[in-house]
Order: sequence, then C-alpha cells, then structure tokens
Amino acid sequence: MDYKRIIAEKLLEIKAVALSPSEPFTWASGIKSPIYCDNRLVMSYPKVRDIVAEGLKEIVEEKFGDVEILAGTSTAGIPHAAWVSQKMELPMVYVRGAAKKHGKQNQIEGLLEDNKNVVVIEDLISTGGSSLEVVDTLKKSKANVLGLVAIFTYGFDLSRERFSEKKVEYATLTDYKTLIEVALEKEYITEKELEILKAWRKDPKNYYK
Repeated sequence: MDYKRIIAEKLLEIKAVALSPSEPFTWASGIKSPIYCDNRLVMSYPKVRDIVAEGLKEIVEEKFGDVEILAGTSTAGIPHAAWVSQKMELPMVYVRGAAKKHGKQNQIEGLLEDNKNVVVIEDLISTGGSSLEVVDTLKKSKANVLGLVAIFTYGFDLSRERFSEKKVEYATLTDYKTLIEVALEKEYITEKELEILKAWRKDPKNYYK
C-alpha cells in the first residue's frame, strides 16, 4: 500500500494538518510556520487511526523485525503505540518528558526489562530533538533501541543530521514533500502557496522574518 499518499490525504481530510502560508502559525520554538501538524486529531477518527496503526505496524515489521517492546513518546505517541502494540501483540511502555516528582518517580511507565529490543513510536518528527531524548532515556535504562517510527516528518536537514549522529534508524509513514504535493492536487493550496511552502522548508527559521 502507498501509505505516503494515503496518510497525507487522510491527515489533510481530517484537518490534522493545517496549511496557512499567508498567515503562519507560531510553534512553541518561536518559529513561524505555514503548516501546523496535530496528529492528536487522528484519535477521533477510528478508520483513519486504524490505517495509521496498520501502516506503523508494517514499517516496524519490515525494518525492525526483532522488536520485543514498543515505546510511545509522551504524550502524542502514546495512543499510537497502544494501537500498534495491540495489533502486534507486543508489550508497551511510554516515556515521560521528565521523571515524576512523586511516587516511584518513574520516567518510563510500564515494564521494561534490561536488554530488550525496543522500537519508539512517535507522532511526528520536526527537529528530532525530543524524539532522540526519548531514545537516550531508553538506552540509559538498558534498552536496546532498534529505531523509531513516526507518522510524519518535516524532513529538516537538522533532524536527519541528529539521527545520523546518534546512529538511530528511523522511518515515517509520510513526509512534508508528499503532503504538499497531495495538498496541491486536492486543491487545498494554490501553485503560489506551494512555492511558499517549498521556500519555507529550505529556511524555516528565517523565511517569515
């Protein structure tokens, strides 16, 4: 199945991806962006979330066949990890952004035994920083991290460099290039807006300055 196009179409249909080249969004990092991706909306569409889960499952099985545990990223990766782990009949854990300050003070929730083969399930990859922090946390807990799979990536050079430096393999269901091409075909955007989206992608920090 051509998941790249199918997932891109579905994300646009349910408005999990919003495109606004003329009135950009502001990310938490302060970057102004013509695109905002909120894959949490997938939770509200059972048919779409099942396609996403099946696609993630196929990637994991194809690229990381020795996986023993799936690890969801907190918070957006948790439901996707749950659905995929159910399909694969595998144990699951999830990783908090920071350890709890009460109780057992866990950062990893669920049973993670030493030296188990783990694949991280993420909702999207932007700069790669938060995803790789999860990988580091798992490795510090003696997990053997095989790689990471996500629904969407912006495909920034910075994220590719970071994953390469950490020697972490990753794969996604769809990507920025596919999404904007589908958006043009389905008339969510114009040719002029497509050019803006392409230009922003090359220099996201400075395009709207």
